[in-house]
Amino acid sequence: MKADYEIVPLPKEQWKGYVVPIGYTTDEYYDISITQTPKGFTVNMEKKKFEHPVTHTPEEYDFPDKLYEDWWEKACAWGILADGELIAAIETAPEEYSNRLRVTELWVGKDYQKQGIGHALMAVAKEQAKRERKRAVILETQSCNVNAIGFYLHEGFTLIGMDSCCYKNNDLERREVRVELGWFPEEEKPRE
Repeated sequence: MKADYEIVPLPKEQWKGYVVPIGYTTDEYYDISITQTPKGFTVNMEKKKFEHPVTHTPEEYDFPDKLYEDWWEKACAWGILADGELIAAIETAPEEYSNRLRVTELWVGKDYQKQGIGHALMAVAKEQAKRERKRAVILETQSCNVNAIGFYLHEGFTLIGMDSCCYKNNDLERREVRVELGWFPEEEKPRE
C-alpha cells in the first residue's frame, strides 16, 4: 500500500449488518451476447461505451450489500479504519461443497482508491485460500463494472462464468450481467 494503513479483523459481533457503500459510475460495459447454434452456444463479451454514464449506488437495490449476511456461513471480514471510520473492507466465505473461497464483498472508499488498498485486501483473501488449502478464490461483479473487472484481471483472476438473469430477468438488455471470476493458486491451476 502506498499509504500506511493497517488491515484489521472486523469482528462479526460489531460489524454484522454494516451496509457496504459500494457504488460506481461507468461509461463502459461488457456487452454479453449468447447465441444458440446447431452445434451449441456461442458467448461473446465485448467492451462497449454507454451513450451516457451510468451510476449505481447501494440505495437503488432492495437488498444492499451488508457484512456478515446470514447466508454467508463462516464469513470473515477485514478492513481498514481511518479516524475510527471504515474506509475499505473485504469479506470472504468458504464454499465447503466446492472447496473454494468466495470474496463476498470488496470495497475501497472513493477517496482511498488507487493507493494499493484493494491489492492489499485481495492479498488477505489469497493468503487465506492458500492457508485453508482452497482450490480457488471466486467472486462476482457486474458486466457494467468495467473498472472492477479490470482490477480483478490485474489481480490474476480469469472469467469462469456468468449468469444472465441473476439480478433481474432482463440483465442482458440492462447491461448488468453477473460475471464470475476466479483466481487459482499455482498448484491448483485448471487445465487449458
